[in-house]
Amino acid sequence: MNQQLPLLFPNAISLTIKREDLIHPFVSGNKFRKLKYNLLQAETQQYKTLLTFGGAFSNHIAAVAYAGKEKGFKTIGIIRGDELGSKISENPTLSFAENCGMQLEFISREEYRLKSELSFIENLKAKFGDFYLIPEGGTNALAIKGCQEILTPEDAEFDYICCSIGTGGTISGIINSALPHQKVLGFPALKGDFLKEEIRSFVNKENWELLTDYHFGGYGKVNEVLIGFINSFYQKNKIPLDPIYTGKMVFGVIDLIQKNFFPAQSKILLIHTGGIQGIQGMNMKLRNKKLPIIEIND
Repeated sequence: MNQQLPLLFPNAISLTIKREDLIHPFVSGNKFRKLKYNLLQAETQQYKTLLTFGGAFSNHIAAVAYAGKEKGFKTIGIIRGDELGSKISENPTLSFAENCGMQLEFISREEYRLKSELSFIENLKAKFGDFYLIPEGGTNALAIKGCQEILTPEDAEFDYICCSIGTGGTISGIINSALPHQKVLGFPALKGDFLKEEIRSFVNKENWELLTDYHFGGYGKVNEVLIGFINSFYQKNKIPLDPIYTGKMVFGVIDLIQKNFFPAQSKILLIHTGGIQGIQGMNMKLRNKKLPIIEIND
């Protein structure tokens, strides 16, 4: 569903947000898109178990846990941080995953860095038996196939498509399906330019650009300016934004409009990639630091 924002911008620029967060109550946004063809592949190949990776408040872990439950798969989540094993009840994301039937395996951050190595995967198979492997964040060729379905024919009117970036899968699908007159702008949630090569491995177009000034210090980092923006945006538009991905992207787009980055009369489409489940965990961190919280009525 596309929702035009009733905000007035200079130079007759218009903003519309694609509400991918409303696709599914628990497998929302890009997670739904990324899992669609992976689940079909797992079913076709007659796997009984899904195994994947994620951190303490991972949207991906929550989505795989629920999707697995819904589709009848056993699910295993390899979680970064062995200290979290005794804190499941204190963590809304991990509690949700466990309640969906996901088996949680906590490993050290050092071990977690080995997650892509063949020997590490073989050790997991020796421990858990055969499984269908979904990478951290869900990005693979089948995930990108799903993300290519985010844009629809009704989106042809837009000049710019804007998307937050984690592992690069969602924007890769959008780049592949964007029309020749459209420019895709990516807003990384992580510091650095390293994602360019990852995205290039999945696309063969040059209709895109990464804007790396809106990570707010890096992955999972927020400050009072960002929290204030998310709260104000919700009060004005009744659209919740998550603080890790979409909140930073929308902040960046509006800042760029004010800096005259976009030509006059540009029509801009913002992709809401979901991630709202992570707000509860972020608010726990903010309260511990005695900072303002994200005030959204779910």
